[in-house]
Amino acid sequence: MINLNSEFVSNKQANLNITNRAIAYGDALFETIRVVKGEILFWEDHYFRLMSSMRILRMEIPMNFTLEYLENEILTTIKSNGLKEDVSVRVKFTVYRDSEGLYTPTTNDIGYFIQVKRLDTPSFVLNDISTTPYVVELFKDHYVNSGLLSNLKSTNRIVNTLAGIFAKENRFQNLLLLNQDKKVIEAINGNIFLVKGDNIITPPLTDGCINGVFRKQLMDVIKKKTDFSIEEKSISPFELQKADEIFITNAILGIQSISKYRKKTYSQEKAQYLLDIFN
Repeated sequence: MINLNSEFVSNKQANLNITNRAIAYGDALFETIRVVKGEILFWEDHYFRLMSSMRILRMEIPMNFTLEYLENEILTTIKSNGLKEDVSVRVKFTVYRDSEGLYTPTTNDIGYFIQVKRLDTPSFVLNDISTTPYVVELFKDHYVNSGLLSNLKSTNRIVNTLAGIFAKENRFQNLLLLNQDKKVIEAINGNIFLVKGDNIITPPLTDGCINGVFRKQLMDVIKKKTDFSIEEKSISPFELQKADEIFITNAILGIQSISKYRKKTYSQEKAQYLLDIFN
């Protein structure tokens, strides 16, 4: 069942008009959220990122779009799909500008829909790169333009889509995206972190990476609960081969380690240590 503007409909009934701006212009935002045993992980961060993003896109935020209201919408959608409270669930919450018009919308009103899917694991699980290689390469066909809009989780993700196709065709597990200055900013599906000794580096938001919720949480954990240092710094492709570890983060998978980039192979000890803190 899909929650379409607070009405529960089947997948086949959840139809959007072909003039919907999410389809026509990518005029929409989304949050992917992990729910564990009825608890929405990092819910306040997801909520405030969504509200901030809607303001940046000049969407009209409904008066009832409170933290409590949207939390209830998510949990009710999970229950309507027959998913028990003792399972983990992936939630995708999409907000679109519900308006007629061409490039210029007639109003800034919004609509939304919520999709849910059961996850196989109750907690975050680190991939084992000793048994299953996780190989990446740079995606050089297209670049992400740095700026405020690149930090948003909008539905306009064509560079990520093309990178995903390239990775599949060339048998890579993921690709690393570059900005217009040819700095490494993120993976197809998450933020990236480089480990050099006890120093951990991640690209700054000004380079154009997604303002990831798990990214923020992980940076807080490193600062408060470890002896590692965390630094936001631009990453050149040459630095990838100097790292001890590289891992990818997002709110659904947590941390995923990279095993190889070109001729360089990596370990995953610190990635495991950090993920154990979360779990």
